[in-house]
Amino acid sequence: MNFKINERQSVIVYLYHLKNSKQLRRYGTIHYVSKRMKYVVLYIDHSKLSDTVKKLREIRFVKRVLMSPRPNIKINFDDEVGKTYKLTEEDREKYRSNKE
Repeated sequence: MNFKINERQSVIVYLYHLKNSKQLRRYGTIHYVSKRMKYVVLYIDHSKLSDTVKKLREIRFVKRVLMSPRPNIKINFDDEVGKTYKLTEEDREKYRSNKE
C-alpha cells in the first residue's frame, strides 16, 4: 500500500460573520478560526487551489481571501552563514567544529 502526501496550501478567509464559518468545510480543511478578528484558516489541495479560491471570493459572507506566503519563503539558511553578518573568531571556530 503506497501512501502519497497531498500538497496543500493555506488560505486565510476573512468573514463578515462567524456564523457562516462552518459552511467553509466543503472547500477544505478548517485549521483555525479567529473569533476576534473573524477569519478562518483553510487548507486546500494544491491541485484544486485556483478554482476553490475563485469560488470562495464569490460567496456573499466572505470579505476577502488571502493566500499564505509560506510556500514562497526560503527556509534553507545554511548557505548564508557568514555572508549576512560578520562572524567573530569565536563564532568561526564554532561553525568549523560543527561542520566537521
